[in-house]
Amino acid sequence: MLTLGSAVFALPRSSFAHQSVQKRVGVIGLDTSHSLAFTKLLNAENASSSLLGYKVVAAYPYGSKTLELSRQRIPLQVEEIKKYGVKIVNSIAQLLQEVDVVLLETNDGRLHKEQALEVIKAKKPLFIDKPLAASLTDGKFIFEEAKKFGVPVFSASSLRFMAMVKQIRSKKHGEVLGADTFSPATIEPTHPDLFWYGIHGVEMLFAAMGPNCVSVNRFYTPDADVVVGKWDDGRIGTFRGMRNGKADFGGICFTSEGNFQLGPYLGYEPLLLEIVKFFETGVAPVEENETLAILAFMEAAEESKFKQGATIKLSY
Repeated sequence: MLTLGSAVFALPRSSFAHQSVQKRVGVIGLDTSHSLAFTKLLNAENASSSLLGYKVVAAYPYGSKTLELSRQRIPLQVEEIKKYGVKIVNSIAQLLQEVDVVLLETNDGRLHKEQALEVIKAKKPLFIDKPLAASLTDGKFIFEEAKKFGVPVFSASSLRFMAMVKQIRSKKHGEVLGADTFSPATIEPTHPDLFWYGIHGVEMLFAAMGPNCVSVNRFYTPDADVVVGKWDDGRIGTFRGMRNGKADFGGICFTSEGNFQLGPYLGYEPLLLEIVKFFETGVAPVEENETLAILAFMEAAEESKFKQGATIKLSY
């Protein structure tokens, strides 16, 4: 089982030591609430000392030009983010001239491959908001290019860094025997179903269980999903995606020392603290292998849906 805190890239700290002085953050994509939420925390007058002085200085608004949600959000968030002293630029190329590190926040995962590659070639440390990409193939490509150019990259949902999830991951409460998680799972027709929003609950499941899932069955209705994963050691983990009723995040983890509720979800700051550590050190808090396993799980769930709940073997 992989442990939280392991590195995607074994880069020497000196490779990115300049970030201890230069802490200019660039944002790509103003079509998600995360862009503004991160900026508010980093650029606040009384920003937490744990954020180490990182500030968002520039943003490229796009983001998807085709998704209706993005078209609605971008003009509003452009005006809002300007209030925090952020410069709006006309291209990623211009953004990269003005920043040291990048938050790729574009809501449309189909654009992540192209946008990430531009950042990677500029050798800027890069956080990619969920999902890493809209396909396992694109996710693999991003990591391969990052390795080739020696650039640290990671992707994660904020749900992974809830306090109890981190405790479970560290084995503070014993060996993990299984877990059931839940989150909203609204569907966007341009993406495989779980890639759009269900990834939050799926990532929480993998944070608890580890990456070694070997097969998936998905049971779908218009209002809900139940996705059952089998791990290589025989453990079972499930994700329930909800499209009706109250939107909420959580779950339960079954361990050798008892059963523990996963939650509550308290916002973006725990994730942002991990991002700042990553920018300082070049060490990712999530293994590449685990991120790819999450994409493989969600692709397998998509296939299982179209095969009426059939068992799909994972390959990645």
